Amino acid sequence: MVRVMVVDDHPLWREGVARDLTEAGLEVVATAANGTEAMNRVLATRPEVLLLDLNIPAPDGVEVTARLTQRGVDTKVLVLSASGEQQDVLDAVKAGASGYLVKSASREALLDAVQAVARGESVFTPGLAGLVLGEYRRLSEAPPADEPDAPRLTDRETEVLRLVAKGLTYRQIAERLVLSHRTVQNHVQNTLRKLQLHNRVELVRYAIERGLDD
Repeated sequence: MVRVMVVDDHPLWREGVARDLTEAGLEVVATAANGTEAMNRVLATRPEVLLLDLNIPAPDGVEVTARLTQRGVDTKVLVLSASGEQQDVLDAVKAGASGYLVKSASREALLDAVQAVARGESVFTPGLAGLVLGEYRRLSEAPPADEPDAPRLTDRETEVLRLVAKGLTYRQIAERLVLSHRTVQNHVQNTLRKLQLHNRVELVRYAIERGLDD
């Protein structure tokens, strides 16, 4: 059972989302209406996924995400926001968010996204994944011409990494490569270990810096 916390300053929305999650079999361990409550309750309950609105009383959602990332808290942040603006999405991802959904997403899309983020995947409302990838590409620097000590990935790990960089979910990668979902997860975990990276967001950036998303 995935442990989730819901943060939103609108009581009816917050309670409705928490109810949907509970009815779907997830465990809502806490809710909060502002950034201070969110920080205190995340640290107290340690949910697997923090479902977080950006526009909450200070500290806002981006700042909460950044503080949790800086502290090394294991909780994964899934933003659920009314805004689909480019800067809001990029600010959230740069702060450490694992996913970003707009509030117009369906109940099914939200439940799927929470489960996916809990598994370590990155999830975005359609159209936003390309935005994030494009920004990482713009910011990335050219890799060194010679990296003799760079970790060696297997052909299959490299193939999976390319598809991760294109924004595909583990399920989509498994279907494309005719592999099991577990096998894809194992390849990603092996790659993270070899590259000494911590999450899928860092993995995507690594791949884009080396042109593996082309």
